[in-house]
Amino acid sequence: MHSTPLTLALCAALLAAPAVHAQDASASTSTATVEPKALAALDAMGKYLRSLKTFTVHGDSTLDLVMEDGEKLQFPGTVDYKVRTPNGLHMDIKTDRKERQLFYDGKSLTVYGSKNNYYATVDAPPTIKELLGVAADRYDIEFPLADLFLWGTERAPTSALKSATFVGPARIGGTVTEQYAFRQEGVDWQVWIEAGSKPLPRRLVITTTDDPTHPQYASTLTWNTSPSLSDANFTFTPPKDAKRIQLVAVDVPAAGDEEGKP
Repeated sequence: MHSTPLTLALCAALLAAPAVHAQDASASTSTATVEPKALAALDAMGKYLRSLKTFTVHGDSTLDLVMEDGEKLQFPGTVDYKVRTPNGLHMDIKTDRKERQLFYDGKSLTVYGSKNNYYATVDAPPTIKELLGVAADRYDIEFPLADLFLWGTERAPTSALKSATFVGPARIGGTVTEQYAFRQEGVDWQVWIEAGSKPLPRRLVITTTDDPTHPQYASTLTWNTSPSLSDANFTFTPPKDAKRIQLVAVDVPAAGDEEGKP
């Protein structure tokens, strides 16, 4: 099948988790089920993530897809991030069916498909935080594990939570963690946070509850919080014979709209 620019863009969402950060902040909460310990853990995790200047993270992920007849299929894959705040990001997604890379250097965003050797480059805003919004709103690109970049900011409001519970201690890949469970409109999610002075999320499970089949996304995370990264990690150099195509915006302004309006 011939690849279109939109197909190339949307593939970045293949292993994207249902968002746990973008719910209505006015959603009602119940003080009886929102435990202060769980909220404090989220706050500590968010502050620590936002304090990191550079990091790499590898996610071993699975995604449930539901067929039209209700049969549920599970697809494994990996996602790797190299990040240098505020304006350097490289993402590498691999599944049995797709391989995609994304490069961002604070000036441009490039999506590259290595199997078909197609790439698309567009201008980008100056920070990763702004990039997430532009990529989603303008190009319908959802970043896998996007909450890693939003916890600890105003875009991850705890006021959206209907319940928040400390489950108990657990080990993830030999790391001692504390497991927490949260509920908000349409989504149940769990996070295993590393115990101690580095409260990193080590595992994330998200269940879509407004779908009767309750599909899940799960990812186990491996971190390096002091990697050696350079400009080359975030700069795309087209391979030989790579073909440039257009990354199509999902909402093109109609004729007569104000010039420059998003």
